[in-house]
Amino acid sequence: MKKLLLFSGILLFMLSCGGVKKTQQAINTGNYMNAINSAVQKLSENKNKKSNQSYVLILEEAFQKNTERELEQIAFLRKDGNPAHLETIYKGYENLKHIQEVIKPLLPLWVNDQNRNAEFSFTNYDNKIIATKNELSSYLYANALNLLTNATNKYDYRKSYDDFEYLNVINPGYGDSKSKMEEAYQKGQDYVKVHMINNTDKIIPVKLEDELLDFNTYGLDNKWTKYHSTHLTGIDYDYDMQIELREINISPEQVNEKQIIKEKQIIDGEKYLLDDDGHVVKDSLGNEIKVDHFRTVKCHFYQYTQFKTAQVSGLVSFIDLDTQQQLNSYPLSSEFIFEHVYAHSDGDKRALDNDLVSLLNLGAVPFPSNEEMVYDAGEDLKNRIKGIITTHRFN
Repeated sequence: MKKLLLFSGILLFMLSCGGVKKTQQAINTGNYMNAINSAVQKLSENKNKKSNQSYVLILEEAFQKNTERELEQIAFLRKDGNPAHLETIYKGYENLKHIQEVIKPLLPLWVNDQNRNAEFSFTNYDNKIIATKNELSSYLYANALNLLTNATNKYDYRKSYDDFEYLNVINPGYGDSKSKMEEAYQKGQDYVKVHMINNTDKIIPVKLEDELLDFNTYGLDNKWTKYHSTHLTGIDYDYDMQIELREINISPEQVNEKQIIKEKQIIDGEKYLLDDDGHVVKDSLGNEIKVDHFRTVKCHFYQYTQFKTAQVSGLVSFIDLDTQQQLNSYPLSSEFIFEHVYAHSDGDKRALDNDLVSLLNLGAVPFPSNEEMVYDAGEDLKNRIKGIITTHRFN
């Protein structure tokens, strides 16, 4: 038992030393945040634990070096004077404040060997954060507004939207940024008008056509593309999506018959066991021995399969309405199979397996109409159209 406890203690010590070594290596390679996070995690578990003393010194060193490096980077970017650096400066101050807020709950942290508290030089960065945020907000607004005003393509509108959106994250309700963001969003949209073309010699069920064109049921979530099956006035559509049905094939109604003859030996009572001379065999007590009596039963099994198929094929095409050029086209096909099996029998049903007996409880059913078959094939068609829309990219 003592050996086991000793081994466990040595193992825990080795694991602890390994963690300290990796954290110290993070400092030595300049990965201060990794060292800070590891030290904070360990000290949060138990800051007074003797084996965690090394993490106190590591946190002290990593905090100091990270603060110095961040402030030097901020000073350099400030000196450069490029407003594009404002976001980095803002995030730098935010990060410095966040690290301080993470460490504060752990204080005080006592260093046993040096008989002192660990030293952390905290600074109030609130004024610098607010000032930088205002500078950055002004820069983002001006840049986004310039993109919105002078956009030459939809990407400019989308970039403008992203800038306005980020602006509203760091500084909600800044000026008229929300209304400008909505304007950029509307102008950055690709609008696609959708219509169906029936080039078959069959009538498409109205319900199916409505469902194929009801894009609300497709579960699509595309930020920059809107599909309209009902074409709205006042919208300058960018693309045309044509769902062309070219062929609908419906097979004749078929009933296929298959006959099976099944035989099986079953137990049909008992009989006396006879020896080779025809005498009844008795056991050691003089009792006559009985055994199962088997006989063969036979059944004619008639299986009927009702069968009908509907195949729908076509093409989905995307056309650029500005150039009137076809961008891409995708083949479209779907099939629905109606199949129903039932059976009759003539003879002893005990000869049949259970799976065959269950079919005897079924009878013939009416075949679905052609319209129903086409509609059922259309259910799969919807999934295929959704797959095409999800895959296709306009730009």
